[in-house]
Amino acid sequence: MKRNLRKPQASLPLETLPGGHIVARPISDEVAESYLDYAMSVIISRALPDVRDGLKPVHRRILYAMWQVGLRSTAKFRKSATVVGEVLGKYHPHGDSAVYETIVRMAQNFAMRHPLVHGQGNFGSMDGDSAAAYRYTECKLMKIADELLTDIEKDTVGFIPNFDGSVKEPVVLPARLPNLLLNGSVGIAVGMATNIPPHNLRELCGAIEHLIDHPDCTVEDLMEFVKGPDFPTGGIIYDRKAILQAYATGRGGVVMRAKADIVEEKSGQYRIIVSEVPYQTNKATLLEKIAELISEKKLEGIRDLRDESSKEDGYGVRVVIDLKKDAYPKKVLNKLFHLTPLQTTFHMNLLALVDGIQPRVLNLKLMLDHYVAHRKEVIRRRTEYDLARAKDRAHILEGLKIALDQLDAVIKTIRASFDKDEAKKNLIAKFKLSDAQAAAILEMRLSQLANLERQKIEDEFREKLAFIKEMEAILKSPKRILGIIRDDIRDMGERFGQDRRTQVIASGVKEFSTEDLVPNEPTIVMITQDGYIKRLPPDTFRTQERGGKGVVGLQTKEEDSVEHLFSTNTHADLLFFTTRGRVFQLKAYDVPASSRTSKGQALVNFLQLAPGEKVSATLSGEDTSEFKHLFMVTRTGVVKKCGIADFANVRRSGLIAIGLKGDDVLEWVKPTTGKDDIILVTSDGMSIRFSEDDVRPMGRGAAGVRGIRLKGRDRIVGMDVVEPATGKKSAYELLVVTASGYGKRTNLEEYRLQGRGGSGIKTAKTTAKTGKIVMAIVMNSKEERDLMVISMNGQVIRLPIQSVSVLGRDTQGVRVMRFKEEKDTVASVTLV
Repeated sequence: MKRNLRKPQASLPLETLPGGHIVARPISDEVAESYLDYAMSVIISRALPDVRDGLKPVHRRILYAMWQVGLRSTAKFRKSATVVGEVLGKYHPHGDSAVYETIVRMAQNFAMRHPLVHGQGNFGSMDGDSAAAYRYTECKLMKIADELLTDIEKDTVGFIPNFDGSVKEPVVLPARLPNLLLNGSVGIAVGMATNIPPHNLRELCGAIEHLIDHPDCTVEDLMEFVKGPDFPTGGIIYDRKAILQAYATGRGGVVMRAKADIVEEKSGQYRIIVSEVPYQTNKATLLEKIAELISEKKLEGIRDLRDESSKEDGYGVRVVIDLKKDAYPKKVLNKLFHLTPLQTTFHMNLLALVDGIQPRVLNLKLMLDHYVAHRKEVIRRRTEYDLARAKDRAHILEGLKIALDQLDAVIKTIRASFDKDEAKKNLIAKFKLSDAQAAAILEMRLSQLANLERQKIEDEFREKLAFIKEMEAILKSPKRILGIIRDDIRDMGERFGQDRRTQVIASGVKEFSTEDLVPNEPTIVMITQDGYIKRLPPDTFRTQERGGKGVVGLQTKEEDSVEHLFSTNTHADLLFFTTRGRVFQLKAYDVPASSRTSKGQALVNFLQLAPGEKVSATLSGEDTSEFKHLFMVTRTGVVKKCGIADFANVRRSGLIAIGLKGDDVLEWVKPTTGKDDIILVTSDGMSIRFSEDDVRPMGRGAAGVRGIRLKGRDRIVGMDVVEPATGKKSAYELLVVTASGYGKRTNLEEYRLQGRGGSGIKTAKTTAKTGKIVMAIVMNSKEERDLMVISMNGQVIRLPIQSVSVLGRDTQGVRVMRFKEEKDTVASVTLV
């Protein structure tokens, strides 16, 4: 099919074309110039904030319009439509939706760290719900927004004509607040974009004060105050190194995570509670994403998902994720972080307009430098304005004072004049007054001739002279101006400062690592039978006499009891061996420090434990540094020896430590040198001592061999590693404690060396009065250590170990603890 092509018309001579003079030029040059003009218009007049007040033109126009119509923080609310109309009619020649959407965002406490507009009505939600139409909502300025406009009437900033030249609008606001970093900014221009996160006001104020006192400080110095972004929705940000890079270069990514905790229900099932989400995350979209992943089988182990967020609090979040019985809570949470917006990255791009026209990427120090420079200019202009007004008033007061001092002559001169104009001329000529002074004298009321009124004029004149002197001193002293800036910023921090909402985790950087921030000191770790863990200092429990009742050690939930109690140091690596024969690793300082009576946190928040799996043995890295093997013992008396090097790198999901058979569980793991003896103690009072050479080293997946032959329902309750027998009296003793609170010490020389796998010998006489043995520990009799005993109900006693009697093997022992409740029994024992 042929196309009909029109013949080109003959071009007319340039001089015959209408429209005046025409210059021929290449179209590429015309397009390039026009595009650049358009791009600069978007950059300067729409998309990028000014580094001085942190506002784009539309924000500045809205705040100034509200200020002009009297919608300040102390005023009554007025319809948002009033503000939109005022802004469109006088300042912003664009659509009403752009203006109202900006008002809405400035009123949302989940979008702005410190909202600038106080909204009344529906202003949207974190679920992406739109605000009501502007005819339904009302607004006024927030109190903190007043500080952006204070002193604007004192010629502190420049003004330019509006779009039609009818009124003037400010080029920038006085901005007592460091608003650009305080509330951040997001904008996409032509060929460039800005993405500045919000920050904490108190931290910014501290950094500005430090910058004023130390102008040569570095970005690293300022980060001692500004820890990182502080988002209105809270959450957690990671890697101080990445934050430092972003602040130093003006660009960088910061990883954000939701605040999510794993909690246990009364039924024993687990749930994940999300209480804070990353900044700018749409909560409804987040829930839809999780539901989509569940339906696509990409996310398993979730039984139910619901939103229990409060509608009253704009940034209050409570998303509940119920898990299935067989789910690994930690594994599910990690999967959520990986696949959903619960973890995202904020890409910082600190781009702003400098001098109102030049877009520049700035680091943290330059941003604060420009803010301080702006405030210096504002205070200089304000001082000059106040000085000029004070001089004008002093000039008038000086004329009034002259008139009062020569009152009779002034009155005579006025009475002799034909009219007001002649009276003014005569006063100027006779008393050498200015035109303004003569006019003020003629405007004086008769009441001002009273003595008291005359005194007021003289007092005001003296005050004005002192004020003028003060203003002139400020203008001559840059140091005084910086002092005013420091006082203003300190006042802002005290009046409007809030606690940090976003937690900063300093990971990946040596100089800012958690280990450097936590002192290496002794600590006690408690683990309950239901899997709750906490850490507390050893001096929490004072030393008492033998036979006392102790103090409350923790508040356990119903039917829970303390199972493990051991001492270590905060910097130590802890190995957690579980009943299923697996091993996990954790830093001691990662265990949350708690009060003496608190319950602690569930271990599933730290370890990827399977349903029904519990921690049965723990080791500190400091305890294994000088040893060669780890010796393991199960509840049924199976023993196994592995090289410590096999557990050097324990992955987050754990490693297999021993292959268990049937219902057997791993209970004890102790380090050995390769030349030690092993002693096992049973609940029925039997014991056996054999050389560890009787057990060959095995791989991690091996099942082990028999250590002692048990009778009936007897089970292992104690295991320890001791030095080889020498036939002489040993410095070591075997401490046993029974369920009813009886205990004794027996010298190890009474336990002869036997072969592995035998029935053993008697170690204690167990009766209904004493109860079965619950714990057996080998200790050095020469060391001055304390015995700490905790009961099933959380009762704790700490007593000198020397107060426990040394008795023979086949004896009952002495009472070491009395219980407040009859049915209470000993749960755990440790030496500190």
